[in-house]
Amino acid sequence: MARIPIGLELYSVRHELQEDVRGTLKAVAEMGYEGVEFAGPPQHTGEELRGMLDEFGLVCCGWHTPLNLVQDDKFEETIALNKALDNRYVIIPGIPADLRNSRASWLKTADFFNELADKLAEHDMVTGYHNHHVEFTPMDGELPWDTFFGNTNKGVIMQLDMGNALYGGADLVSILERYPGRAGTVHLKPYSKEAGKDDSHAGFRPLIGEDDVPWNDIFRLCETVGGTEWYIVEYESDAYSPLESVERCLKNLKAMGK
Repeated sequence: MARIPIGLELYSVRHELQEDVRGTLKAVAEMGYEGVEFAGPPQHTGEELRGMLDEFGLVCCGWHTPLNLVQDDKFEETIALNKALDNRYVIIPGIPADLRNSRASWLKTADFFNELADKLAEHDMVTGYHNHHVEFTPMDGELPWDTFFGNTNKGVIMQLDMGNALYGGADLVSILERYPGRAGTVHLKPYSKEAGKDDSHAGFRPLIGEDDVPWNDIFRLCETVGGTEWYIVEYESDAYSPLESVERCLKNLKAMGK
């Protein structure tokens, strides 16, 4: 298949972005990233952001959209924002505890995502869910991840965050194999089980390629059965400054042939 482009989750450099959005986007583009994924409530108009992305040759490869911004009262604004950016991926990065505190809650949440996917499909957009670690602790005899993705349609992509999932005890390879074609965008976040043995925060400190994620298997599956259209780097720890960290992660990926 064609090479999968690499984007950056801008939450990784959120403080820099808040201080200087244009300068941060410029720096990210100069590193060699091809796209960016925004996160949180918009701080600029879609037109303003699109102008900056076009200036630096970047693509919007997603937006981590708070759940309240896909409710009926905000839906049209969210559609307009993402259309201005030519973004197809409206990803929900987390849900409140009352929507995930039982298997029944997860099933109800799956129904909501299916309805949202149908509404977005009219605009040639998809939604998706980005995991943390709680999705991989069994609940009522089943992993919440499986409860959710076993009951959502293909308009709901699984934005598997490798580091978060590995921290939660997930079998990354098995997940990608169980849900072929569902990994439209994935988060390349490193995690070291050894480093995180006594301190979970330390587990996220190593850079991509210096951790325990089985990257070769991940890339093989994403590039054959996953249906993956974007690799998105996310790094949130403190091995280096945020901009240096994400640049080093990208260089490591390039050295791995990506």
